[in-house]
Amino acid sequence: MSTYHAVVWLDHSEAHVLMFDREHVEAQRIKSRSHHKHQGKSSDDVAYFAAIATALGGTHEVLLTGPGLTRNAFRDWCQLHQKAVAALIVDSLSADHPSDPQLVALARQYFKKFDQRAADPATTAA
Repeated sequence: MSTYHAVVWLDHSEAHVLMFDREHVEAQRIKSRSHHKHQGKSSDDVAYFAAIATALGGTHEVLLTGPGLTRNAFRDWCQLHQKAVAALIVDSLSADHPSDPQLVALARQYFKKFDQRAADPATTAA
């Protein structure tokens, strides 16, 4: 599915990748094979991050969410290994454990404000 926006909720064990447009939502769940509570630099982590990055194909803007530091580790990994995906990430927000519909609602609200700010010349002029 080629959509404009995506929201990713992730922690050390699972990622929810939700790609959406005005009428449709496509959800994927990606499980980490790592049995460690905190992410390190294991091959399982690399495979997990690569699977998330692959799932984001076809999107243009990505909002990362999650309860811990894994979302930031994913963003940093993308900066080093998936620069095209890193360029899509617009923000990283802390979020506990929302349902998928709550995530989509949060992302729709975020992108509505984000897109309005981006279109406002007063906020882009320095």
